[in-house]
Amino acid sequence: MMVRVQYEDFDAGAEISRLRLADPGIGAVATFIGQVRDVNDGDTVGTLTLEHYPGMTEKSLAAIVEKARTRWNFHDALVIHRIGTLNPLDQIVLVAVAGRHRGECFAACEFIMDYLKTEAPFWKKEHTPQGERWVDARSSDDTARQRWEQ
Repeated sequence: MMVRVQYEDFDAGAEISRLRLADPGIGAVATFIGQVRDVNDGDTVGTLTLEHYPGMTEKSLAAIVEKARTRWNFHDALVIHRIGTLNPLDQIVLVAVAGRHRGECFAACEFIMDYLKTEAPFWKKEHTPQGERWVDARSSDDTARQRWEQ
């Protein structure tokens, strides 16, 4: 398992290839790539600044992946999350899960992303023509995570 929090962009294709080629028993890789939108809540977003709590954030992400591993049998997982100031269309996050079969990879990838959105210590500030504003947690993210607890 690899977890990285970084300012730099990532090459999703290269990262996925490294994960995919790590073991000949891998039959599937499920991925999610999140990127900055240019509009949120009806307002134009010029840039998005992501802050985190160093050390705690990486531990939180690793714990989320381990929680997924207790539910699904997959070979490996990768989570890369960017911080700093990003522009619309910039990549924010990559979650990739590699395993023998697609079902467990899809489920684990979605689980990791749902928990990341609600439990990882990241703070987002949007810069709009109306000024700066912190992005509030969405109830839809909480609902998505809660379905895994049933």
